[in-house]
Amino acid sequence: MSEPTLVFGIHAVKGLLLKHPGKIEELLFLDQRQDGRVRELLGLARDKSVHSRSVSKNEFENLLKGQSDAAHQGVIVRIKADRISNESDLDDMLEALSPQDLFLVLDGVTDPHNLGACLRSANAAGVKAVIVPKDKSAPLNPAARKVACGAADITPLIRVTNLSRTIKHMQSYGVWFVGTAGETDHSLHEVSLTGPLAIVMGAEDKGMRRLTRENCDALVKIPMMGEVSSLNVSVATGVCLFEAVRQRHSLKQA
Repeated sequence: MSEPTLVFGIHAVKGLLLKHPGKIEELLFLDQRQDGRVRELLGLARDKSVHSRSVSKNEFENLLKGQSDAAHQGVIVRIKADRISNESDLDDMLEALSPQDLFLVLDGVTDPHNLGACLRSANAAGVKAVIVPKDKSAPLNPAARKVACGAADITPLIRVTNLSRTIKHMQSYGVWFVGTAGETDHSLHEVSLTGPLAIVMGAEDKGMRRLTRENCDALVKIPMMGEVSSLNVSVATGVCLFEAVRQRHSLKQA
């Protein structure tokens, strides 16, 4: 079954128009909304030769049926259905592995908003691919795509049948796995995050599953200076990814 092919929200739609207009089939805008931000999008659509049309509130509601939290802001784009990345795509990446390759593994992240935010951070950090298990993972639905602000259409999201087996397979190619766990004594800043690397983030409530944890090469925690004991998984993902980026940049400068 293909993933939903709707993207909504001003920023997400603008990002697609600017960077990937060829992916867009059409732009739909609410006929009741004609303010400056929508006019800007319509101007971009004309410049990029993207078809646009106004629709009624009823049609908007039908399009977003089942998306009760859809903050569409009066604009939706239909995107062309891409071939979904799969495990053979991951094999291709591993065959061409380089020391700079960085992967993100999300073990049981089930909130589409968190998935979208993690994809956005992953894209900003230059992540090669985001890997998730097929079961008990958030769908790449319109809500996730909106939060991702276009990253969902750039950074591959690969769903794998058996995450533990995938970890071992990637390790055989020399990918180092660093998992996040609050109970470890090792700080994120004390562990090398250079070379071919996969950072593993656990579920919003339970963290990594036991087998995932056992298969990691190292476990780290984010140093917490305040009273709260943990961060939202998407925030923690950004912290970890950009520590890896910092270390890699420092290595290049040395």
